[in-house]
Amino acid sequence: MPSIPETELIRLQANQAHVRNICILAHVDHGKTTLSDSLLASNGIISSKLAGKVRYLDSREDEQERGITMESSAISLYFKIMRRVSSLAPSSAPGSRPESPAPAATSTVEDQSNASPEGSPATTPGGAAPRATISEEYLINLIDSPGHVDFSGEVSTASRLCDGALVLVDAVEGVCTQTHTVLRQAWRESVRPVLVINKIDRLITELQFTSLEAYVHLNKILEQVNAIMGTFFSENVLEEDYRKKAEKKKEQEGKATDSTTTGLEDTFSDWHVETQDDSHIYFDPARGNVIFASAIDGWAFRVDQFAALYAQKLGMKETVLRKCLWGDFYLDPKTKRVIGYKGLKGRALKPLAVHLVLDNIWKVYDVVVIQPDREMMEKVVKSLNLKVLQRDLKAKDTRSVLTTIFSQWLPLSTCVLLAVVDQLPSPPAAQKVRMPKMLHPFEITPPEPTEEWEKGMTNCDANSGVVAYVSKMVSVPLEVLPKNKRKTLTAEEMRQRGRIQREQMIASAKAAEIGEVGVHLDVDEVIANRVKADAEEKAAAEELEGKEALIGFARIYSGTVRVGQKLKVLGPKYDPAQPTLHCSEVTVDSLFMIMGRDLIGLDQVPAGNVFGIGGLEGHVLKYGTLWSAEWEGGQNLVGKGLEAAPIVRVALEPEDPSQMAQLVRGLQLLNQADPAVQILTQETGEHVILTSGEVHLERCMADLRERFARIEISMSEPIVPFRETAVNAPAQIITSSAMAVNEALAREQGEKLIGKSEAPAPRGSITATTPNRHVRFVVRTVPIPEDLKKFLTDNAELIQSYVESTTSGGKGAQQMDVKGQEAEAKVQRKLLEELKPLFAQAGDEWVGKEKDILAFGPRRVGPNLLINNLGMEFTRHSRNNSSEEGSNLITVQDLAESVQTGFQIATNTGPLCGEPMLGMAFFVQEIELLETEGGDQEQGGRSKMAVTSGQVITSMRDACRLGFLEWSPRLMLAMYSCDIQCSADVLGKVYGVIARRKGKILHEEMKEGTPFFSIQALLPVVESFGFSDDIRKKTSGAASPQLIFSHFEVLEMDPFWVPNTVEELEDLGEKADRDNVAKKYMEVVRKRKGLFVEQKIVEHAEKQRTLKR
Repeated sequence: MPSIPETELIRLQANQAHVRNICILAHVDHGKTTLSDSLLASNGIISSKLAGKVRYLDSREDEQERGITMESSAISLYFKIMRRVSSLAPSSAPGSRPESPAPAATSTVEDQSNASPEGSPATTPGGAAPRATISEEYLINLIDSPGHVDFSGEVSTASRLCDGALVLVDAVEGVCTQTHTVLRQAWRESVRPVLVINKIDRLITELQFTSLEAYVHLNKILEQVNAIMGTFFSENVLEEDYRKKAEKKKEQEGKATDSTTTGLEDTFSDWHVETQDDSHIYFDPARGNVIFASAIDGWAFRVDQFAALYAQKLGMKETVLRKCLWGDFYLDPKTKRVIGYKGLKGRALKPLAVHLVLDNIWKVYDVVVIQPDREMMEKVVKSLNLKVLQRDLKAKDTRSVLTTIFSQWLPLSTCVLLAVVDQLPSPPAAQKVRMPKMLHPFEITPPEPTEEWEKGMTNCDANSGVVAYVSKMVSVPLEVLPKNKRKTLTAEEMRQRGRIQREQMIASAKAAEIGEVGVHLDVDEVIANRVKADAEEKAAAEELEGKEALIGFARIYSGTVRVGQKLKVLGPKYDPAQPTLHCSEVTVDSLFMIMGRDLIGLDQVPAGNVFGIGGLEGHVLKYGTLWSAEWEGGQNLVGKGLEAAPIVRVALEPEDPSQMAQLVRGLQLLNQADPAVQILTQETGEHVILTSGEVHLERCMADLRERFARIEISMSEPIVPFRETAVNAPAQIITSSAMAVNEALAREQGEKLIGKSEAPAPRGSITATTPNRHVRFVVRTVPIPEDLKKFLTDNAELIQSYVESTTSGGKGAQQMDVKGQEAEAKVQRKLLEELKPLFAQAGDEWVGKEKDILAFGPRRVGPNLLINNLGMEFTRHSRNNSSEEGSNLITVQDLAESVQTGFQIATNTGPLCGEPMLGMAFFVQEIELLETEGGDQEQGGRSKMAVTSGQVITSMRDACRLGFLEWSPRLMLAMYSCDIQCSADVLGKVYGVIARRKGKILHEEMKEGTPFFSIQALLPVVESFGFSDDIRKKTSGAASPQLIFSHFEVLEMDPFWVPNTVEELEDLGEKADRDNVAKKYMEVVRKRKGLFVEQKIVEHAEKQRTLKR
């Protein structure tokens, strides 16, 4: 097909009902980019023969080398279909989802209904004359996303911008870990999916399944995917039911009702859940939302295509046959009627799907690939009523013959694009469902839109104010921008230029004949001008070479954005209650239609489209919201927790120290261009980069060296995070000696300032006195119970909201309206209600203490607690209400902030190796102000507040650390969840590699119907570097792992443990260094941080000699 003009694509942006925004989601190597190649070939962007080989949307060099997608790529496609007038329901609105699968349609790109598998001609039912048809044009905005777990942030980016998704599943590998992840992402973003079961050719050529075996296998994959969708739905129903019961309970508490009736209702509601219809969430071939495909061979089909072909031959209605063509339905050879499973009566009949659909596909593969037979091939082509040239059938490459046949019979691009048009919603239809959930995520039934901007977003109104979401910033070379490109002349412009040149040549020839002197051309001058123009063009290209520009990748929900328009940029931390913070104004510099590697300049973009926007550099870091400047306030559209936190970190420095400024600039560009990376500058001045995994790290380093910094960079060994915790076990002797060292550092004038409390005090109690002897306090350290620790770890977002609501005093509270204050009170109540039963289960000393939490740590949101056990209010605001206000004396409440700061420092850098603590609670038991000589309390007590405050911070820090060491300390390792698929012959080698790296196998099962085993294991992150390469080498490429950060796990070994018994000393030696893995990890981290390490160093070693007697 010829290439589509840019003007056609731009024209279709205004027709919202005929726009589709879709993304392709799948596990790695399930065929996303190959599928998108076939769709691009339908628009003439690449040759159909190169589809699946060129990988057009993998524009990076490392993507082509590795064969995986690393960045989301967008492109806009044109699709035109012809619909029969009589088959269009008059009541159906354009872009709305049909109740039944769409009628048969013919595409001008590829004609898919021109032949029947049994040779019946493609005529209208009853042999009637062709009906009148109308043409419909659609704009498909396609985003191809990565499948590797390291780039899951790119999947979040794609799904946030789109209304529909093509979810691919490999027919051999089945449902994998990332399949589950992308389905959950689509569900959370209210993106409507269409299932594509890809690589069915592998069932024929590799596994050599019969058509019946393949049918059973495909049904199992459908069941697995639908089971996943069912779990999402049930989670949603249970959550809504929980919210309804909580609201009902609050209403009943406020009313004086009959206790007997209330009890009966509560008993009934405990087991009764309101039933809801869930049929719309499942994938069913009869509904048209399942596509069976082989992207590499260029074919795909839906059940309704074959239903349209066989309806007349079987004498059935097309709608009835569509429901029977997949499932337990059979064709009775005697009566020629469709029967159910009960009608078999012991007969071995094939299901309709096998008999009418799969057998035909298997036959084509049999005569072309498996047992090539040219005569049979010609018969099959003739029976399918296809027009294939003899030279194509005689080709030696069987794959090309196969592609030629299927491209006419079951073209992939037509089938997929028809499914997109018929099954996936248009922007106006999608935004009516998605916007209320996005704007009111915690409401059971979102309220009706009342604000102008809310109505504009819900209705996708192009005439309203502008609301757009920038999901990421994309770095592109300057020479790619349309304004810097050489203008490509159209055919008409080239013809016009040729006519002008010919007229000039004729005029000069005539003038030469007449003998006129004035038209003489100086050849040297012409050459000089040409050389000068070439030099200027080359200089301009060299100036642009190596420079990058940042473009926002965005979706507009409301209004029309234009070049030169002024918009407000709302940052990720923007809060409507404080409209002046995290808000800036920007002028739109340029607009683009993203076409893979190319950009098309636009003057305006209406609502409902995906586009690129320039001029946001310096205003949007990674993502943000664009808001109309005319509207006051704003709504933050940035979702929380869209991707996993990066876990792998390395320190960077330039090999040439004089190039440090270039490295800093390159890191700033990388930080904006990659949504999943984090850049830190440590206290030591080191520049640290945090990435999601090893492959992500390699991509970031390639970007820095080749695009952003363009210098040679040296990289440290990967820095892996640990956590420090303690368990209720006997402490080692060495731990007590470590405490003694820390106590010695705190001694002053021969007096111990920090140490254990006296004997009656419980374990973990530490008494501390400040060096100036003004303050003495007692802190007790206790490990947090497992259930409470898990809740604190899993609910970081809720804790952050709680902390923000409790610390929003001062100006923020004054500016906040009543609605905002109610929302904050609701967040506080929610956390305290969920903590109350967990505290009650923890023990008697924990009951009711959820109200006395002073702080979470580290960084005010971590899974450690500082609890007030003083029996009085102990916050920095409590002094304002005391009678001592205005007094010169220091009060206990004045020290609250210092105590909290010491707690934050202690939990952020633990005593083992300076890593954050996890799962520790610190109870402030006592705090008192001491009388000192000279009466300092009376004379200028508050004037020495700064000194006292600093000393309280350091004393609190040391007290928390010593209390931690009173228990049995442990290191916690960051763990990867490892998923591997491999065949039985390499299973032992995979186990060996995992065991050598201290991993443990959780689960192993053989996938039914395939020779593959699915292995799930846990692997320490610190042992994971080079794991993928190692396992590929040992298995000769037969296994490839997927590593996803899972959790922190306690290493059950005391880092201070030494052998004590005679047996231990004999087996392990005096130090047991080779077996104490925890000590090895701890010392490696301490060395890296420059902390003290107890290590014997041999100096001036001499060779051992044996002296003669």
